[in-house]
Amino acid sequence: MTMAMSPWLDIVAVVWFLSVWIGYTIFAKRRARVVSCLSFELRRKRTAWMEQMLLRDNRMADVALISALERNVSFFASSSMLILAGLLTAIASSDKIAAVLQQVMPWLDHADGLLQLKMICLALIYIFTFFQFTWSLRQYGFGGVLIGAAPDGRKLPPAEVSQYANRTAKVIDQAAHSFNYGLRAIYFSLATLAWFIHAGLFIVATVIVLLVMKHREFHSKALKALQDV
Repeated sequence: MTMAMSPWLDIVAVVWFLSVWIGYTIFAKRRARVVSCLSFELRRKRTAWMEQMLLRDNRMADVALISALERNVSFFASSSMLILAGLLTAIASSDKIAAVLQQVMPWLDHADGLLQLKMICLALIYIFTFFQFTWSLRQYGFGGVLIGAAPDGRKLPPAEVSQYANRTAKVIDQAAHSFNYGLRAIYFSLATLAWFIHAGLFIVATVIVLLVMKHREFHSKALKALQDV
């Protein structure tokens, strides 16, 4: 005997998921302007980094750091494409996946059409992550260009040094924000996996992911270490 799941519960779960995701993104962006969090502290550190970069003779270390950040983002962008390819393959084999889920959880009704819709939603999330990661990658490249074009700060007035450092740090900061949006999408995609079991579990998983991200952004030990530096 299978337990039929109400389509209304699936609709409520999706609306809740999108509301939490978008709502937390807006909340974190606004909150970062008034309280100390990872984004706020890293913005300060990037500005200090660019100020120090302008006063150095050899900037190879700065270029190497930007390259390391680009490689990190590139890994996630490539991983997103691989996951997306796997999801598209899974959509074509949704009938087999439904049969496997029926064997694992025989008390639930796994409709083939609904299963395809869930995988399409998951695929859309990874399309979003790919665009965010590739845009982050480009912006880090812009930051590298600004580092390469940076003047000798020892020959400039302090006001011009501060201005160039702030603008360069802003470009790198925007790259980091795009990377964070991509990572956030991956975190929420993990909550989406619970939807394949039950819509109610999907709602609960979304809340758990939200709490984990909020703790890391605003209350983590890494934040405390950054504040102490």
